Amino acid sequence: MPQVGVGPWEGPWPEGEQWDPELLAAGDRRNVVDEYRYWKHEAIVADLDSKRHEFHVAIENWQHDLNIGSVVRTANAFLAKEVHIIGRRRWNRRGAMVTDRYQHVRHHPSVEEFTEWARSEGLAIIGIDNFPDSVPLETYDLPRNCVLVFGQEGPGLTPEVHQAAEATLSIAQFGSTRSMNASAAAAIAMHGWVRRHVFGQEVS
Repeated sequence: MPQVGVGPWEGPWPEGEQWDPELLAAGDRRNVVDEYRYWKHEAIVADLDSKRHEFHVAIENWQHDLNIGSVVRTANAFLAKEVHIIGRRRWNRRGAMVTDRYQHVRHHPSVEEFTEWARSEGLAIIGIDNFPDSVPLETYDLPRNCVLVFGQEGPGLTPEVHQAAEATLSIAQFGSTRSMNASAAAAIAMHGWVRRHVFGQEVS
C-alpha cells in the first residue's frame, strides 16, 4: 500500500521559520496540501488565519451527533473562520481526519449563549433546515458576515435556533427522501457562500 505524503527532504534544507526540522529529516505524512509540506503545525495555522473567510459554521450537539467531525473537515476545506459546537462539549473527532488541529473550534453550552455571541460579533444567524417558512438556499443572497447553523441528524434545528435565525434556508431536493445528511447539507451551504463571496456568483 503506497504511503501518503512525502519522504525526507532531498538536497539542501530550505531556510525560514515555517520549516519543521523533524519533518524535513523524516518526511511529512500528514493530510495537508503540498503548499504546507514540511511546515510546522503552528506555521500552517498562522498562515490559514491570515486568509480565513468571513463565514462561521455552527452545529447543534445535543445527542452526540456523529456528523460533527465531517462538518469540521469540510469547514477546514472551505476555510471557515470558526466552527461552533452548541450543546455538548464532547464530539466525535474521527470524521474530522485531524483537520480540527488546523480549524478553530469554539463551544457554546446553550443556544442563548451562542446567539448572544453571534449578535455581539455582528454575524447574521442563518439556519439550514426544511421548515415551512424556509426559503431556497439557491436563490438567497447569503450575507458575507454570517454563521451557518445546522441541526443534528434526525431532529434538525431546535425551535430556539429557528426563532433566533435571520433566515432559515432549505436545499432543493428531487428524490424520495425528505432530508439529507447533515454533513452533506453543510458542505452544500458552505460552497454556496464560497460561490457568492469568493467567485462573485450572484443569485437570481
